[in-house]
Amino acid sequence: MSIDSILEKISAQANVISPIGSTVKFKLDDHVIFVDGTGESNEVSTEDKEAACVISTTMENFEKLKSGKLNPTMALMTGKVKIKGDMSIALKLQSMLS
Repeated sequence: MSIDSILEKISAQANVISPIGSTVKFKLDDHVIFVDGTGESNEVSTEDKEAACVISTTMENFEKLKSGKLNPTMALMTGKVKIKGDMSIALKLQSMLS
């Protein structure tokens, strides 16, 4: 899966859920996806901005999370996914990533 297809899928999901009320940045290998949910909708871009929550993983592990092949809790516990900042924002993202 390419970063463009991941960006497209996150954008599509972000458009159908309520604004998350904050900002989050996904760091996938050398790529960044930024979600700004502070307005009336969730805006998704590839800008590398400061975010209230930063989720870091590999593109491979991100794909496994989205497909259900990797348990999010186990991914955190084993260091395959790292979260910095406001953990409550990460919890709101489950519907965006399914």
